[in-house]
Amino acid sequence: MSKSATAGANVSAADPDDELLPAPGPRPMTARTTGWLLVVLGVIGLFGSAALAIEKYLKLADPNHVPSCSLNALLDCGDAMDSWQGSLLGFPNPLIGIAAFPVVITTGVVVLLGARLPRWYWLTLLGGTTLGMGLIVFLIWTTMYAISAMCPYCMVVWVAMLPLFWYQVVHAVQEGYLPAGDGVRRTLVGNRHLFLAIGYVALVAWVLLVKGPVIVSLF
Repeated sequence: MSKSATAGANVSAADPDDELLPAPGPRPMTARTTGWLLVVLGVIGLFGSAALAIEKYLKLADPNHVPSCSLNALLDCGDAMDSWQGSLLGFPNPLIGIAAFPVVITTGVVVLLGARLPRWYWLTLLGGTTLGMGLIVFLIWTTMYAISAMCPYCMVVWVAMLPLFWYQVVHAVQEGYLPAGDGVRRTLVGNRHLFLAIGYVALVAWVLLVKGPVIVSLF
């Protein structure tokens, strides 16, 4: 047998193995992963919003009511509920979450059932989440510098909103709904968990930097 024929046979023999190799590039977010993220994060956000709304109602019904989220000088949702920042649109902020998070949960369920949603829907959802994230950033800022204590139920919503926003951005870039170069796409998709972890570390560091003296005084 000639060398060329032997080489051709070797290539043919290697083809089945090559098909088993993973495709090059970062591992993308699957539809199932996206769906579960929307459901779980939506439920967490809805829980935080509903708990805070209930406490607000009880406070209105009884001015002497002590909220269950008022634990000490650092963790106290009473100041947040009584501040003007707690009702930016003329009604308690938690009502926004009660209205918005069910949409997120429903979207996740629909995706898990196998539906393929159009580009305009994903961008609309991302747009609403971006507005919500902007509100969260504003509330975090006011909590750090204007309100003396931190609201535990509010922080539950913070914890849900950060990955909810981030993973939607990653999903939109991955699917081509948001324009991005190939290098940017590969970086965001391939390092999506790392970037989220950095965001959480930055948030915790911010809290410790600003509220550190209060935390130390509790011990």
